[in-house]
Amino acid sequence: MSQNVRAKKSGLSADIQKKLEAKYSQDQEAQCRAWIEEVLGEKLSNSELGMHNFQQCLRDGQILCKLLNTLNGEPLVKKINQQKMAFKQMENIEQFIKGCKIFGLKDGDIFQTADLYECQNMSQVLANIAAVSSVASSSKGYQGSCIGTKIADHNERDFDEATLNAGKFVLGGQMGFTEGENQSGMSMGKTRKVVDM
Repeated sequence: MSQNVRAKKSGLSADIQKKLEAKYSQDQEAQCRAWIEEVLGEKLSNSELGMHNFQQCLRDGQILCKLLNTLNGEPLVKKINQQKMAFKQMENIEQFIKGCKIFGLKDGDIFQTADLYECQNMSQVLANIAAVSSVASSSKGYQGSCIGTKIADHNERDFDEATLNAGKFVLGGQMGFTEGENQSGMSMGKTRKVVDM
């Protein structure tokens, strides 16, 4: 179990925390665990599934930093702290987060330090790991297995001038063109009468 750094939540905060914990998927955790172990070539310290067990495996940030450095080829995180002090572990997590941005992840894919360190939002941690996998397999040349969604390849189209001009005169269905059909004759509800006094 993780050590409680914050006071127990109550009211709306407790409800929000319950919803965040309900979003956590052990199936997604199992995929993330297997993928991390495959990339690093080593087993995680705690093989038992569960949100708090997974958080304890990643809490010091060392595994995540190693993962990012391995996928990038050259180190994005230059110094990985080995100390057990809380601020050193959080520093590793922050270095991983900065490395993710350089690696190519969008801000919406990245968790916050407290999400992992204090087990606040582990479903976002899983989403972050899946996003790292997606970026690694699509733009970083990683050839191993992939979790998460595949990022679309660039597919630029080059139309000739005649095709572009022909498209200017076509009305799309979203513009409201219904080939002569209209709403005349329809009556919906009662009419509104305005009386001048």
